[in-house]
Amino acid sequence: MKTFYNTYAICSFAAIGGGLFGFDISSMSGVLGTNGYKNYFGNPAGYHQGGITASMPAGSLVGSLASSFIADKLSRRTAIQVAALIWIIGSIFQTAANGVALLCFGRVVSGISIGIASAIVPVYQSEIARKEIRGRVVSLQQWAITWGILIQYFIQYGASFVDGGPEHPDQGTSAFRIPWGIQMVPGFILLVGMFFFPYSPRWLASKDRWEEAVQVLAHLHGGGDVNHPKVLAEYKEIEEALAFEREQAETSFGALVKPRILKRVILGMSIQMWSQLCGMNIMMYYIVYIMKGANIADPLLTSSIQYIINVAMTLPAILYLDKFGRRPALLIGSFLMMSWLFISGALQAAYGEPWADPDKNTSWRIVDHKSVSQGIVACSYLFVASFATTWGPTSWTYPSEIFPAKVRAKAVSLATASNWLWNCILAFGVPPLLWSINWKMYMIFATFNGLAFIHMFLTAPETKGKTLEEMDEVFDNGIPAWKTKGGSSRLDQLQRDIEKGELKITTAAHPTNTHMAEPRTTTA
Repeated sequence: MKTFYNTYAICSFAAIGGGLFGFDISSMSGVLGTNGYKNYFGNPAGYHQGGITASMPAGSLVGSLASSFIADKLSRRTAIQVAALIWIIGSIFQTAANGVALLCFGRVVSGISIGIASAIVPVYQSEIARKEIRGRVVSLQQWAITWGILIQYFIQYGASFVDGGPEHPDQGTSAFRIPWGIQMVPGFILLVGMFFFPYSPRWLASKDRWEEAVQVLAHLHGGGDVNHPKVLAEYKEIEEALAFEREQAETSFGALVKPRILKRVILGMSIQMWSQLCGMNIMMYYIVYIMKGANIADPLLTSSIQYIINVAMTLPAILYLDKFGRRPALLIGSFLMMSWLFISGALQAAYGEPWADPDKNTSWRIVDHKSVSQGIVACSYLFVASFATTWGPTSWTYPSEIFPAKVRAKAVSLATASNWLWNCILAFGVPPLLWSINWKMYMIFATFNGLAFIHMFLTAPETKGKTLEEMDEVFDNGIPAWKTKGGSSRLDQLQRDIEKGELKITTAAHPTNTHMAEPRTTTA
């Protein structure tokens, strides 16, 4: 079977796992305004709708916690394929749902898939990519999420016009069964397609499959040449890091609670927590309600513009995250999102008034203030643009790169579990918040962004330009986070030494593969 080794192709395809998350977000937000959904499932609102929405992140919490066991034992690649298979099963249950119970069950099953994929796809991408483009390719996970949201939303939007349209009193179930059934397609593509891509070289090395690991590194970074200086340098980095971890004689769980690793675990979990508490997924799940409160003529169409912005504004982050850095993205993003939410909440407080929404989704509405309504919509768009260029890609990139190989899958699964725990809480809790405290909800999430700014300023060092094996130095050198700078890497000097013939590297630890590297004068 042919194997493709282009890093961008590998990481882009694996990112379809992130696209499943986006599909699921839109699979709910796009049907909330249709009578077909409301009639069939008993017009759910408040905690009722919150429970349906939250069933997916509840499953994702379970999936993310289980992901490391699958990824460490079977490989990162196989874990992604397992996620794809589970996704197909979950989509079948949702499409066939004959009531709220089966719908929630299907969303839980799909959530397990998303939990696995969202934890392991960034790990796989970070272990495949070279340090110079790691932020870029891991950011593809977030871009795939935004594409999933957009594609599924427009599928939903198109399907909403069947059987008389979204406002027809007797609209049928095709309005939601068609888009929920289409969800299976990307899952099938991911399941089959991953057979054509390599295993993670770092996972192979952790299993003492050194010959395969060197071959994969050679194809990824050396044009197939196992004696390429860049390949030899990276091989040595991985070998020394694994040897050091094994000398510690600790289990991966034991290593997680050691102070030097625990602080990184807490940081990774915090970043994923703040990525939820910033309010972004509320804008994704319940944007139709928000636009309804702003008194916009066509909430479904206005909401779609937000999804387009989400896709378009993620692209600059993909292109520049490795140059701009992780730390500035986190700080600037928190400040901007805080600002837009405070402005939006203030506009609604000053110009809104109580409203008895017959669907009991919102209790506050802007009336006869078109410019204010437009301002609230603009703040919503600017909020999404701010998230898409900063926290969106960085919240996946940063946790995937800061942990040693021995604990990487488990630590990232814990960080991702934090994401899904808070996602579940918010998905369940926001509908009643929109009903009971209306505009004050924006002030709460704006405050969360302010707290995230302070937390990241004090605890998140810069990691750009460093290899995965150098993260111990980044976090253990005693330099305060606000004084750290990315840039030079030990790997570059190691590569130069090999090129000059000053260092010879044995490319495997076993007699079956003990050839020596020859000095080379070529550049990487």
